[in-house]
Amino acid sequence: MGQTKLGARSPVLEAAVGFALGAVGGCILGATEDPVDKTLSVMTSSGLLKPVIEEVRMVGALGLGTLIGTTALTTAMTSVVAGVILAAAVASVFVATRSCGTSHTDSAGLWASAGLAGAFGTTLSGATLGVAIEWIVKNYGMVGLLWALGIFTVLKPPLHFVFKLLWKQGEACCTLGSADWVREREQIEITELQQRQRVAVQIEQKILTLEKGGNTSGKEHMTTWVAERRQREEIEKKKTESEEAQMEQRTIQDWINTVVVKHVDFLAFSGIPMTVVAIVTSGFGVFGYGGHQSVFIVLLALVAIIAYLLLKSSDFKFWMLVGCMGMLATFVIAMLTLHAGQVVVTTAMKMRAAGQSQSRETISARMNHQSSLEALNTAFFGAKLCQLGLGATVGGPLVRRAAGDSKVIVGAALVAGGLLAGVETLAPVLGEGGKAGALLGVVGAVGVSVGAVAAMAGRWSSWPGTLGTLAGLVIGALGMGKWHIVNIGLQLPVAYVFAMTNPF
Repeated sequence: MGQTKLGARSPVLEAAVGFALGAVGGCILGATEDPVDKTLSVMTSSGLLKPVIEEVRMVGALGLGTLIGTTALTTAMTSVVAGVILAAAVASVFVATRSCGTSHTDSAGLWASAGLAGAFGTTLSGATLGVAIEWIVKNYGMVGLLWALGIFTVLKPPLHFVFKLLWKQGEACCTLGSADWVREREQIEITELQQRQRVAVQIEQKILTLEKGGNTSGKEHMTTWVAERRQREEIEKKKTESEEAQMEQRTIQDWINTVVVKHVDFLAFSGIPMTVVAIVTSGFGVFGYGGHQSVFIVLLALVAIIAYLLLKSSDFKFWMLVGCMGMLATFVIAMLTLHAGQVVVTTAMKMRAAGQSQSRETISARMNHQSSLEALNTAFFGAKLCQLGLGATVGGPLVRRAAGDSKVIVGAALVAGGLLAGVETLAPVLGEGGKAGALLGVVGAVGVSVGAVAAMAGRWSSWPGTLGTLAGLVIGALGMGKWHIVNIGLQLPVAYVFAMTNPF
């Protein structure tokens, strides 16, 4: 469906409405800043950071950065796709079992049920993956995490084909509901046939009466013909409404199927480039070359080759784009991790020049600590950006499909707020890993609202509406986010770019 302008209003009213809706999306984005920062602070405390520090010597700084970065981004991608698939399944069942109507698009029940299912699925999936990763790291270290990531990546492509077969079977079961359409169409045809037969009998009776020389009452026949015409019009109206509702149902179901197929492909293949990079760099570390300069050269060459092969593909797909972006993000996280350790060395050299010498063991311990700290910080922030962007790719198309700007923006914000409160309440049960994963899921729901705001900003018929929407988004995010200008300043452009991308 092509993008259309919003209904004509005065520029001042457009600016006011846009500012209010933009502020809703911005405020819920800013509201996630403090809980995420607190969770990250606990994760990077000495107790939870210790298992990571112990494994830096095993995989090296570059290996640690790529491994943690890939794990965080894979968690974000998986949880978003899980939420989208659950939402699509609920929407598909809702559409298939819905009673006939002229428009399913405007049905609040459809979008509300799908939105709740998607947000809950994303949050629950994130929490589950967070708990699993925390358990693996504590019990098996980074090598165990590397094995788990590799096995998960290998299993995704075959599971992708299995899921597609299961989805087709489920879709076939849902289409059994089309028997309702058949029964209704048959009932309309029977009613129409009966009406025609009744009119034919009345005409024959009138002809016979005239042939016998009888007298017919014009007023009586006029009343009969008016009633018959009215009934015929009602039959035609019911037939038209049934056809329109059935066509609308098929359109929505086709769109749902497209969304599911694209996201399943995205889940199956987009993580492969990142995982290959993590396995190669971590493998160098396991075999004792974690700190060698050749690892950096191999990493750079590997990223360049994979990106070139994906980008030159004649059949370029959305998962390839996100795969390249995720691989680049992993490379940046690895660079920052390596740089953090080098900063410690540089500082130690300056101290030695000033006469404050430190032992090699102390410098090594500080390097490992700083590298681990940087790896977790940057990986978690990268996962947050990924989650926000992928959520925006859902919110943007929903608005462009005329699902209702205010419904998507406010609905997603309310759901995200409820989930945020629920995660804070269940924090003792979830643990730090589960809470971190669940918060990433909440950020995905926030991304839907922010993406809807971004899409709505481009659909106003005047510049004041667009500028008012963007102003509300920025001010709301900064105000609720305690003026974390750098963090929010990076998140908003990412959400805008993904919201304007149409992966379907």
